Amino acid sequence: MEERTEISTLGEFGLIDHLTKNNETKNASTILGVGDDGAVIDHFGKQTVISTDMLVEGIHFDLMYTPLKHLGYKSVVVNISDIYAMNATPTHITMSIAFSNRFSLEALDEFYEGIYAACDKYGVDLIGGDTTSSQKGFIISVTAIGEVPPDKYVTRSTAKVGDLVCVSGDLGGAFLGLTLLEREKKVYLETKGVQPDLENQDYIIGRILKPEARKDIIEFFAANDIIPTSMIDVSDGLSSELLHICKQSALGCVLYEEKIPVNDLARQFAYKLEIDPTACALSGGEDYELVFTIPQSEYDKLVLNEQISVVGYMTEAIEGSHIITKGGSRHPLTAQGWNAFN
Repeated sequence: MEERTEISTLGEFGLIDHLTKNNETKNASTILGVGDDGAVIDHFGKQTVISTDMLVEGIHFDLMYTPLKHLGYKSVVVNISDIYAMNATPTHITMSIAFSNRFSLEALDEFYEGIYAACDKYGVDLIGGDTTSSQKGFIISVTAIGEVPPDKYVTRSTAKVGDLVCVSGDLGGAFLGLTLLEREKKVYLETKGVQPDLENQDYIIGRILKPEARKDIIEFFAANDIIPTSMIDVSDGLSSELLHICKQSALGCVLYEEKIPVNDLARQFAYKLEIDPTACALSGGEDYELVFTIPQSEYDKLVLNEQISVVGYMTEAIEGSHIITKGGSRHPLTAQGWNAFN
């Protein structure tokens, strides 16, 4: 029997001390971290970018197939992805959690292991948060703070006609990983004792359980003097994100299905499930890739980075937002991408 420590034995302050005892600061901008009424940061003349996310058990994650360590890691990553989407560098997070009495101290330790692993990987300091009890389930609220040189931040509203639409990495994998996990959960619940068969699909399962934020792309922009004209990260699928840029920039777009990057393993698994890989990319979400626009004059710089694909271009608003399929037909782009292909 593994050890189980009831959290009630520590009390709230004891719990916070326990969870943050090995917390180290990495950024010079952290003047005062955990342990006071508030944290103090100084970004030394840079502008501050702030983003907040909530993750709720049963809505955003299922603990039946999500290891707590992965969940801790992911809850940091999805937040700092928003900071990168502003062309900024994440520096700090706060982490607040509410949990029912079914969670032991050991369970929270596992969750925090993931948090610290992500903080280490991305050079981010954990500077505060709160813990409280909930009547049922697990609720996570993370605030991420980043810095950016004055007025170098990038919004969704500043794309220009003729700009190229680009995307990092590949899309649709997270949705396929989730589909597989949900399928195996259903089998497991219906036939007790049957072990899940994840079919060696490590790539797509990794995409949903342990996503990464595209720090490398933001560093590439800085190294090559590229400032995107607009940017957003992919939490809801390519079509939804691109439509946000179109709406907020008051433009239209043309997207080419054949240019949308889908990982080969993900594509093969989609065919096996008889799901259209393009629909997964357009509407799946949770890939945490970056979608951004740049002037055509910057195209030559992009060729240096094989992690970036040009998938279309921005048009006048009157032309609307469309996708051109591999067969050459033109469909309106909708937030549920697969509807376009019925």
